[in-house]
Amino acid sequence: MVVLASAGGNTVPAIARLVQADEDTIRQVIHRFNEMGMASLDPQWAGGRPRQISPDEEQFIVETANTRPEKLGRPFTRWSIRKLADHLGSHAVRRVRIGRERLRQILHRHELTFQRTKTWKESTDPDRDTKLARIEYVSSHFPQRVFAFDEFGPLVIRPQAGAGWAPPGHPHRLPANYHKLHGVRQFHGCYSVGDDQLWGVVRRRKSAANTLAALKSIRAARPDGAPVYVILDNLSAHKGLKIRRWAARNKVELCFTPTYASWANPIEAQFGPLRTFVIAGSNHPNHPALTRKLQAYLRWRNANARHPDVLAAQRRERARIRSERQRRWGQAATHAA
Repeated sequence: MVVLASAGGNTVPAIARLVQADEDTIRQVIHRFNEMGMASLDPQWAGGRPRQISPDEEQFIVETANTRPEKLGRPFTRWSIRKLADHLGSHAVRRVRIGRERLRQILHRHELTFQRTKTWKESTDPDRDTKLARIEYVSSHFPQRVFAFDEFGPLVIRPQAGAGWAPPGHPHRLPANYHKLHGVRQFHGCYSVGDDQLWGVVRRRKSAANTLAALKSIRAARPDGAPVYVILDNLSAHKGLKIRRWAARNKVELCFTPTYASWANPIEAQFGPLRTFVIAGSNHPNHPALTRKLQAYLRWRNANARHPDVLAAQRRERARIRSERQRRWGQAATHAA
């Protein structure tokens, strides 16, 4: 239409009003037609702006983002978007010029997010794989006869920070007191994996006698005389000679977790709700009051074992315990929730 109108003797402003376009655009079309002829009318459709970042360069960006800056000679411990873009643009061997927003989009597409650094401690137990395999076997083949035992503590009598509903800017206040005037206690907990039931007592300290008393309560939960399996930490108070002899006589197999691998004990996730709903945000006057609160919660918890709040607190605790490895033993690595 522009070419035909121009050939008809129309002026540029008249053609611009006819096709509702800018006058500079009309002049550009006419000049291109005068220079190139009919070839200038080919629209030459394309998919947009030519690709600036090749797939190889994109892979190089992802590898650089996953590398600690110290290994690349940079004097800092983490990348920011700005620092990473500057490093890529000034790379001596392979320079990639990229803007911060485009860099952020590439990292987002490759599921790279800014996360806090976590620490973990590798198990030095020479029988680590054997112990984990045994725990996995009994948990999957005999769930109704598997129990877990561990101590939860230390329990101290002082105001504990927590969270709760309150008007904006007016959180609930607790008195500041960091003195342990009443000493410490330990909650000796027992957990039935198959029945999803949790019970226990509060003791003054960890000891072999208290461990044996807890194991007897577990044995009493299955009085049929068939073998039971108890998962517990590799602590000296858990594996004395007296305990081992009693376990052999009463058909109780002690499945110890590897050293520095208490995350393999299923009772650890059950302590998360205790910490959330009984300890956090509390100001108990003494240990008997705290014990009554614990037992009252355990009664409610066992009657509402599948309550969404309980399950959510267990998931948070389980993720916290296993976050250093981000996987369960015997399974492939997965992204943290």
